[in-house]
Amino acid sequence: MGQKEKLIKKLKSKPKDMTFEEAETLLKYLSYTRSDKGRTSGSRVMFTSEERAPILLHKPHPRKELLAYQVKQLVEILEQEELI
Repeated sequence: MGQKEKLIKKLKSKPKDMTFEEAETLLKYLSYTRSDKGRTSGSRVMFTSEERAPILLHKPHPRKELLAYQVKQLVEILEQEELI
């Protein structure tokens, strides 16, 4: 099982220890790119894809883990886009 599959499996289990970096890595595998321009700079990070709706994530600080609602939203968005 590759890293992409491991990250998908972890995300689907809605863990409490999913880090922002892991989510970013998974989104890169799914053809999203990080956009740090304009209003999304700072702690709000926009991930865009040419053929899909953008995803906005709040980069947690000082902790590294995403909050439960962020993980849930990410799962819902990726399932709607039929990526996981």
